[in-house]
Amino acid sequence: MLDNSPILTHQHGTWTIEGYSRAAVQTYYRIPELRIAFDVGAHPWDFMGTPTLAITHSHLDHIAALPLYIARRRMMKMEPPKVFLPEHALRPVESMLRIVSRLDRGRLPCELIPVRPGDEFELSRELVLRVYPTRHTVPSVGYIVWERRNKLKEEYRDLSGPEIRDLRLSGIEITRETRFPIIGYTGDTSPRGLDDNPDMYEAKVLVTEMTFIASKHRKDKIHKHGHMHLDDFVERRDAFHNELIIAGHLSMRYTAAQVERLVRRRLTDMLDGRLKLWI
Repeated sequence: MLDNSPILTHQHGTWTIEGYSRAAVQTYYRIPELRIAFDVGAHPWDFMGTPTLAITHSHLDHIAALPLYIARRRMMKMEPPKVFLPEHALRPVESMLRIVSRLDRGRLPCELIPVRPGDEFELSRELVLRVYPTRHTVPSVGYIVWERRNKLKEEYRDLSGPEIRDLRLSGIEITRETRFPIIGYTGDTSPRGLDDNPDMYEAKVLVTEMTFIASKHRKDKIHKHGHMHLDDFVERRDAFHNELIIAGHLSMRYTAAQVERLVRRRLTDMLDGRLKLWI
């Protein structure tokens, strides 16, 4: 793999979370096993193999490398990617891609899919992407990847295999769909991006932001500008039911050593060992 952009990696069960995030610099993540990436503030070369991208909002540190992502897939003769993005950003992004295409003298084939909170999209037979409202300084959304399974309805559980087959062939619906939130991704948001979307607290893996950590930084101002503070995690520690919480998008005001020291001072158990600082 060509190392053209920094990548941090964490393995959680069968999933690999890869990417990098610093406030006002660049944010990009992906879960290769699920074939989906989130945000594209820069574009590591290896990320081009991921065919689906979900963008949370239109700030440059989350979207600037979109033309690169599309162009590299075209150059490597890959299928045009699917790109989910907030509905309000569709026309400006279309215009941006047309301009870049003229400058580059190359096509930028992709499927741009505008989204609104509440929308759902099938990623595969087993996976569904759902869109959630978040709170930032520009219109923004978050996403949850849900795993869905079909289970035999209880009234048919005692039937034999041939009896179940006959019911299915007769057109009777013998299964019911169950869903489990597996990956939650907020992008940049004030705490309302979590509190208004309780499914985020239930996802097995939650990737979110903790932009500010110092006590001198005022929470009211931070929230007004669509971000979160370490205190917001402390206040909500009992709400997090996730197996893993990745907190990224930390401000460039802090060094990695400062982040580790200040966060561990307030959350000595790191939320029972579930909190990982993406720095």
